[in-house]
Formats: sequence, C-alpha cells, structure tokens
Amino acid sequence: MSQAILIVEDETKLAELLRDYLQQAGFGVSIVSNGRDAIPAAREHSPDLILLDLMLPGRDGMEICRELRTFSSVPVIMTTARVEEIDRLLGLELGADDYICKPYSPREVVARVRAVLRRSSGNTSPLPGLQLDEGRYCAIWEGQSVELTAVEFQLLRFLAATPGRIYSRQQLMDRIYPDQRSVSDRTIDSHIKKLRRKLLTITAGIELIRSVYGVGYTFDA
Repeated sequence: MSQAILIVEDETKLAELLRDYLQQAGFGVSIVSNGRDAIPAAREHSPDLILLDLMLPGRDGMEICRELRTFSSVPVIMTTARVEEIDRLLGLELGADDYICKPYSPREVVARVRAVLRRSSGNTSPLPGLQLDEGRYCAIWEGQSVELTAVEFQLLRFLAATPGRIYSRQQLMDRIYPDQRSVSDRTIDSHIKKLRRKLLTITAGIELIRSVYGVGYTFDA
C-alpha cells in the first residue's frame, strides 16, 4: 500500500502540481485548501505525512500544527513564503519535522517528504557503525550493545536521524511526549544525561550527543 500524503494548501495550482509529482513518486495524495478542514481531514485520512502551508484561509498552519500534536505524531512539513527566522523556529518548536520556503522545486518537496518519512520510520541509522534495534530498545556500536529505556531510545533515534541539527529541549519534549503532558525541561536533561552515559560504555569515550549551551542538543556525527 502506498504511503498517504495530505496537502493543506490554498494555492490550487501549486497543490495540484505537488499532487502530480507525489503521485508520480508513488504516494497517495489528498488535498484540502482551507485551514478549518485540515484537522478533520487528518483524522479521516490518517496520512503518513502532512504538507502544511503556514498562511491559510480559515485557520493558520501554526495553530493547526499545535492541535495536531495534541493527538498525533504524524510527520509535518511546513511550507511558507514567510522566511523570517522567528517563523521558522516557531514552526519547528510547534512540532513540525521540516520547513520549506517558497518558491521551491516540487522535486525538492518529494525528496524532503521521502527523507522525513525515512527518518520517522526509524528503520535505518544515518551513521556508519551505529545500529538501532527497536525490538529490543538497544543501541549497537561496532558490535557492542547497550539496552536503553523507551524514552532514551526515542531520543537517540530522533537526534541521530538529523546529525548536526540542534534541537531545543522543547522540541525534544514535543517529540517524546506528543500528548503534551506537563513535564519539566530538566526531565529531558536527565534522560539525555543517562543516555550519554550509556552510549559512552560502547563507544570507547566517543561523544555522540553534544550539548549546545543555551540551546539544546545535537547528534554529533
């Protein structure tokens, strides 16, 4: 069965162009053009990924993304013509998985969709030498393995999917706790500290997760 993409875009020609390219790439595609219809469509179609425009009639993309994260961890790629850095950061902190600025190439969108779906599936690790065994919640480094908790495993898989990208504590909390439960950002610090300690037992002192002062954490490949 093909993976399903929901396009939330009010520019009809652009939405249809993206639909054509995604269908040619083997995806199933549905389109809504009004922000008010996005959440009902997400619940009805249960897409594997949502392409979500920021500026929509009826309801804006950030508000939609915020509500999505109260009940779903479906990958979201936000698209917009607003390129201000604050918008980009805010969009990602609300739980978006990627961000594409207009104008863009439809081929780039297809490539980004594939990349995000590949990351979210957790089937592969982008770093040679590191393997993630989801069935046993194990990290394996050059033949050495260590057991992780479910939260530690999710954190490692999420960070390792995009080496070099820095995630804030809030972004990590949104990913690990999509139900928006009330937790302190120090909870993430505690999980990361334990995860790093465990990884050091199999990497011969190589630090795979690096803290970025005042910002958050990154997987350092």
